[in-house]
Amino acid sequence: QACGLVKNLSLMCYVSVGSPSEPLIEFMINRGMEVVEEYEPLRYPHATKIFVNGVWVGVHQDPKHLVNQVLDTRRKSYLQYEVSLIREIRDQEFKIFSDAGRVMRPVFTVQQED
Repeated sequence: QACGLVKNLSLMCYVSVGSPSEPLIEFMINRGMEVVEEYEPLRYPHATKIFVNGVWVGVHQDPKHLVNQVLDTRRKSYLQYEVSLIREIRDQEFKIFSDAGRVMRPVFTVQQED
């Protein structure tokens, strides 16, 4: 039996409470996201799709820079720590989740000092 694994999972995990997606969408628009209603596929054929809680909300031309900005903003606690970020390079997608009911675990970021 995997009793130890279940015990560690239950001690360290928590369930997300959730937050509204509108501030996230506004945040992305302010950082250069083009909303999906104004997107022209012929003009930007290699744009990265941005999804918020499973809904395609827009595209961005420089996903690496955008992901780094969002990660930095979350690490500085301007975004809620419960916001999950997934960049799928092969599929050209950037997914952001802020809905309730997701099982989450702590992740620690370590920076090496010179």
